[in-house]
Amino acid sequence: MKEAILYSKGEGSSVRCNLCRRGCTIRDGERGFCHVRENRGGKLYSLVYGKAVAAEVDPIEKKPFYHFMPGAECFSFSTVGCNFRCLYCQNSEISQVKGGRIIGEDWSPERIVNYCKENNLPGIAYTYTEPTIFMEYALDTAKLAHKEGLFNVFVTNGYMSEEAINEMDGLIDAARIDLKGFNERIYKEVCGGVELEGILSSIKSLHKKMHIEIINLVVPGYNDSQEDLRALSKWCAELDSNVPLHFIGFYPAYKMMDTPRTSLQTLLNACTIAMEEGVKFTYSGNLLDEKSESTYCPNCREQIVRRRGFLVLDNRIDGYNKCPDCGEELYFVGDIKEYWKRMEKRK
Repeated sequence: MKEAILYSKGEGSSVRCNLCRRGCTIRDGERGFCHVRENRGGKLYSLVYGKAVAAEVDPIEKKPFYHFMPGAECFSFSTVGCNFRCLYCQNSEISQVKGGRIIGEDWSPERIVNYCKENNLPGIAYTYTEPTIFMEYALDTAKLAHKEGLFNVFVTNGYMSEEAINEMDGLIDAARIDLKGFNERIYKEVCGGVELEGILSSIKSLHKKMHIEIINLVVPGYNDSQEDLRALSKWCAELDSNVPLHFIGFYPAYKMMDTPRTSLQTLLNACTIAMEEGVKFTYSGNLLDEKSESTYCPNCREQIVRRRGFLVLDNRIDGYNKCPDCGEELYFVGDIKEYWKRMEKRK
């Protein structure tokens, strides 16, 4: 347990949490919407500091990040809790823990960073549940990681406050953000009563501070119309045509077991729409299909990074981020080969 950051005193012994855009007012002895931040005597505490409920080594492509350190592996961890209530949550057993039970293994920031060093892992992913709700834990880990030359990436729903984004600046190197749809209905009915505009505002702010990639889970009947996919793609292209946009398929989970899977054709059509709207790098996930998962030069269409599933099979990125065939400027951040050269010099 650790005293929280980003909260203010309210009336009496109540406090207001300013970490995410919900801005919960929490009375003494109660917890916020996320169930992991508790008011104790007029002070707000994080109950999950140092308590990792999931810890694995994953390829960076699993997050998915396709334009940040391609081919790298990272230590991935989370705590319990979330500031959303997604009806299709694939990690509901840890994000929506019944009764707000705080479970997890003791993984201090020091232990995490030491594990990365001992196992030659170049970075850390804050993922699985929503990392915003364990921000104190994440930022302390990120500070130690940077001192050791490790990268830090967030896998997030994007509903953090501007104050939280400012705290992340200089510590979190990249964010993969869920843009769950381009209509209010999916956020209101499926994700727990949040507002689309708050997500869009966060994406804009994060884009100014770090590398971002955007993911859209295409859910039949909720956000898969041509109009929604085109509006989402147009907004992303206007933000920055170089920002990678991933469309992934829904499959029945948690409280949406009766909703059908996303069709292959819908995902492929989404990519086509995004390219028509000017997005340079589009991907379809969950297909185990090299063509839809690999990176192509937006100018000459030659393959730059070949992928299958979460594996990078071939990487033709050079140190100048230019297409080796036509010289087109490409948008990649970090090179795993250069990283290992740099780390060798530190020894």
